[in-house]
Amino acid sequence: MAKVAIVTDSNSGITQKQAKEYGIFVLPMPFTIGEETFFEDISLTQEQFYEKLKTGEDIATSQPSPEAVMELWDQVLQEYDELVHIPMSSGLSGSCQSAVMLSREYDGRVQVVNNQRISVTQRQSAFDAKLLAAKGRNAGEIREFLEADKFNSSIYIMLDTLYYLKKGGRITPAAAAVGTMLRLKPVLQIQGEKLDAFAKARTSNHGKSVMINAIKSDIENRFGGLTKEQGVWLQIAYTYDREAAMVFKEEVERAFAGYEIQVVDPLSLSVACHIGPGALALACAKKISV
Repeated sequence: MAKVAIVTDSNSGITQKQAKEYGIFVLPMPFTIGEETFFEDISLTQEQFYEKLKTGEDIATSQPSPEAVMELWDQVLQEYDELVHIPMSSGLSGSCQSAVMLSREYDGRVQVVNNQRISVTQRQSAFDAKLLAAKGRNAGEIREFLEADKFNSSIYIMLDTLYYLKKGGRITPAAAAVGTMLRLKPVLQIQGEKLDAFAKARTSNHGKSVMINAIKSDIENRFGGLTKEQGVWLQIAYTYDREAAMVFKEEVERAFAGYEIQVVDPLSLSVACHIGPGALALACAKKISV
């Protein structure tokens, strides 16, 4: 049986410390702040990132360099026969396509998964891949499984501010001004390769209800319903405000009685860069059968 390693990037929200605990390899994503390059969870912490964000510094995300990707793969393949690389969604970054091109130099030992996930659902893909490897699947079989399973997840994110969407050119200044004046809390959806507007909430409480009801609908209509087997993972993520996330966790637990909330972790900085502090996210991913 081939010894298969699981590799993902820091968009998954898996920290370097957690990666060692889980036996997963995490490629840090690079950021440019001013003229300096930083790497998530290596030379740029969550606290440092938000401090720089508050001061108005220009922060840009970029792809890992080909050298950084291949250096990690080469290191991993000294110990493992094969590896499965799970990058962020190909619809949100070019890093997936770049990894696919680089993998052609490895004679099938590197399998790049294009399952269009990010953040906590990308994290779940890494855990699923780890489970599949433990069950004896090879790297190619794991890639095929995860790509076939890619739509069995959803993320909804409620933003606290429209400023960063406007700054990144994702909405017009006029739309941002109207939304700010009306104190709207936009709810975004990530499902498959797109980040789309889902709803406009009037208050934070309304936005949280929108997300809870959306996840309930997905579970009922896409994932087979709320069964005794509890066949979905529920996950909460946030930007900057952990206290608000813990309050939301209690609300989600009441709405989904008996379900365990798998994680309450910060959204990766690559996501936070575009939506700013104060965001809350609720996600679900269907449990795999192996």
